[in-house]
This record gives sequence, structure tokens and C-alpha cells, in this order.
Amino acid sequence: MTDEPVRLDKWLWAARFFKTRVLAKKAIEGGKVHYQGERAKASRKVECHATLKIRQGWDEKTVVVTALSEQRRGAREASQLYCETQESSDKRSANAEQRKLLRTADDSRVKRPTKKQRRQIVNFKNIHDID
Repeated sequence: MTDEPVRLDKWLWAARFFKTRVLAKKAIEGGKVHYQGERAKASRKVECHATLKIRQGWDEKTVVVTALSEQRRGAREASQLYCETQESSDKRSANAEQRKLLRTADDSRVKRPTKKQRRQIVNFKNIHDID
């Protein structure tokens, strides 16, 4: 961990939000990362106590930078670089629960028949086909 400012893409990579710096840079350029409420460039210098809003897939995390690092380390050390806000955590868990409920409610949709069901359909059609 350093006291010197770190590039935003490097910090996101070191904090393990993205697997590579290229992916971090693409997310930043795509507007999926906001620094202090504004879109930022990959070369933006990150400072301690800054607020980042990071969108990954369905989730949007709001984190506060607690430490700086240019090196990618283990997950335990990476998690010490930031602190997710309670509001963000609650919102993510509520959204995940809602998606889970929608997914279970949607299981009643019509699915393709299984192999056994297809045989039964064919047999039924052959028996009732008088032509």
C-alpha cells in the first residue's frame, strides 16, 4: 500500500473488481465507473476517502477508497483497499433477492418436452391419427 496517487484502472485491478487492467479501462470508458459522482478517465488519480460507483453485471456497488495500491494481491488484502457502503450492500442484496424471486416465479414457463414426453406425444398422435 502506498501514499502516492494511483491510476483509477490500476486501483480497480488491484482491488480485484476486474480481472485485468484492460477490462477495468473498458468499464471506465464505457461509463460503468463513476468517481465522486462523475464519469472519469482511466488515468484519473485515485485518492483516499473518494467515492466510487462501480457497475458490474446486474450489481452496482458504491465503495469508499480506504487505501491505495498499485499491486494486485490476495483477496483478503484487496478487500482492505475499500469499504462498501451499507446502503449499497442493502440495495444489492434486495435486488438479488428480487431477481431470485422472479426467476422462481418464471420457472412455470413452458419448457421443451423431455425425451420421454416426446415419445408419449408421438405415440398419442399415432394412436389418434385415423387418417
